[in-house]
Amino acid sequence: MLIGLIEFYVLAKKRDLKPDAGPMFLGGTAIFVVAFFSGPGLDLLMLQLVILVLTIGTLISATLRGAPFDKMIASAGATILGVLYVSLLGSYLVALRVGFPHSLSSHLLSFFFLVLMGGDAGAYYVGRAFGKHKLAPSISPGKTWEGVGGGIIAALAMAALAHFWFFPELPLAWGLPLALLMTITGILGDLTESALKRGAGAKDAANFLPGHGGILDRLDSLLFNAPLIYYFGRIYFNR
Repeated sequence: MLIGLIEFYVLAKKRDLKPDAGPMFLGGTAIFVVAFFSGPGLDLLMLQLVILVLTIGTLISATLRGAPFDKMIASAGATILGVLYVSLLGSYLVALRVGFPHSLSSHLLSFFFLVLMGGDAGAYYVGRAFGKHKLAPSISPGKTWEGVGGGIIAALAMAALAHFWFFPELPLAWGLPLALLMTITGILGDLTESALKRGAGAKDAANFLPGHGGILDRLDSLLFNAPLIYYFGRIYFNR
């Protein structure tokens, strides 16, 4: 989460914005701490307090920094968005790990990564082999509708594998629709991160992972799905 936040900060500065590193990293750290120590059930009241202090603190910091103020709205917005996008969404994976019984959290996280990474692999290989119809050429020219189909099939297969392998507590009647929803949400997360990079004039969020870019390039589909798997687990297994 920290590395992803740094990458977001660097992306914002590519367009001459001035995100405030202090509030950004303090806010991100505070959200991580809340998620880690919340125990059973994410402490939404404390999260609201952190976001409230982050918003007010960012605006005060931008004001005290002084003129020019022509990019104050965009810079303050980038500061807050970075924390909400990377730290708040990512904190749900932390809360999933520490807020459920060990066995259940392990199964939920294993299901989560198996479905999303299996779906990504299926989309990549099917898209390369059979892709002809572009999904969103202005955002991510390499993605195709054929790849989407391959990703969905692979994700459903991974959900079925998880059920029979280690997670019989999650019936296929729930696991397969959840995998489908996660795949669609992951694609939207991937496209969103691609749009953010295009807005910053960058091909990758960073370049220290050979062939993959940066941490944000690996987290894109995970971040949007983190609240989904958390609240699914909280609602379904606490019935």
